[in-house]
Amino acid sequence: MVRQLWKRAEFSVLLAGAIVAFGLWSFQELAEVALDSTAHDFDTGILLALREPGRPDDPIGPAWLEGAVRDITSLGSMAVLVLLTAGAAIYLMMIRRRFEAALVLFTVGGGQVLSSLLKLGIDRPRPELVSHLADVQTLSFPSGHAMLSAVVYLTLGSLLAGHAASRAVRIFIIGAAVLVTLMVGASRAYLGVHWPSDILAGWSIGFAWAMACWLAARLLFRGRGKADISLPNP
Repeated sequence: MVRQLWKRAEFSVLLAGAIVAFGLWSFQELAEVALDSTAHDFDTGILLALREPGRPDDPIGPAWLEGAVRDITSLGSMAVLVLLTAGAAIYLMMIRRRFEAALVLFTVGGGQVLSSLLKLGIDRPRPELVSHLADVQTLSFPSGHAMLSAVVYLTLGSLLAGHAASRAVRIFIIGAAVLVTLMVGASRAYLGVHWPSDILAGWSIGFAWAMACWLAARLLFRGRGKADISLPNP
């Protein structure tokens, strides 16, 4: 029994490490695309495919779809993510899980700082190929909505899944967190405010950062003599 639990724990660490490595590698490759002065065919092709032929101001799909996509993209807005993070941290403090509360605050706060620094470092302008269907002021690469959605929803989903009673429930919670993250990122391309490579980079570095913080927390927890941190296997 102990050996099985050890193998399971080690597999989760290896999987998290693989996610971090793959995320960093993907981000580096996408950063090279972002630094190119000419837009990549991959980026332009997807943005144009999301518009009616010959009408860059008109998104594809029925009229209600644009409103629905705006609602989805708001799930990755700063206001919503701050409220979710603050609510989760306060709740964890109230039930005396201070380490988990600190983990949430550090992971999300660090992710926001990292996102801002990366935007300034790459300095990629927003796409002008199609009209913007949402107000934007910041730089384009990486997508902050995609990155911070990955950080917040994966972190909170992992904490919630860690207390689930069954494996099926854990899979559902993590799957829902990943799905929301993917939907938020995809909405940014539909609205024309990000190149697709911005979104892929946001997902890559967001998942990598969340998993890196999970690994650090696990090591710290063990170093303090604890049995394990109450997070599920990724």
